[in-house]
Amino acid sequence: MKESKLQGPSPSKKPEYEPTRTGLSPDTLARALRDNLYYTLGRMPAVATPQDWYAALAYTVRDRLLQRWIKTVQTLMKQDIRVVSYLSAEFLMGPHLGNALINLGIYEETRQAVAQLGLDLNDLLEQEEEPGLGNGGLGRLAACFLDSLATLEVPAIGYGIRYEFGIFDQVIRDGHQVEITDKWLRYGNPWELARPEIAYDI
Repeated sequence: MKESKLQGPSPSKKPEYEPTRTGLSPDTLARALRDNLYYTLGRMPAVATPQDWYAALAYTVRDRLLQRWIKTVQTLMKQDIRVVSYLSAEFLMGPHLGNALINLGIYEETRQAVAQLGLDLNDLLEQEEEPGLGNGGLGRLAACFLDSLATLEVPAIGYGIRYEFGIFDQVIRDGHQVEITDKWLRYGNPWELARPEIAYDI
């Protein structure tokens, strides 16, 4: 008769760790969203406004975009690939958050993540201001060109003008049409990376 060895329970496999700054699962996205609310915006959930939550989510998504952007730039530099530069006075890109979620393939994961925190993704998407960087045919054409270049995987970058007040809004006051400034930057812009040290005289 063979002697059998008693074996204890097999050790459970530890779940693979996802970095908070780049992970794509709903749990990791929810953790990153809370971290950005606390440490990037300095806000607590108890007093955070929908605009605060939108900004925290935008920074969360931007981290994931930056990870891919950095890898792309490193590849271009390593292989010494030429890059198309597109110059336009206007770019009508539309709101960034929803498009970024779709392009990253994490729209549903993000919806689940914000739901864990008692939030609705649609409410946060509505907080984003339309970027005041273009209007009409010229801006839309420039945006379409960049979209086509990205779809074709052609390395490209767009250069434009950062309009502080965007396009004028028109309202009726006392029966008269009045133009008012479009203060699209009044809450800041989480999609920008400021480079004040880079400037050229033209």
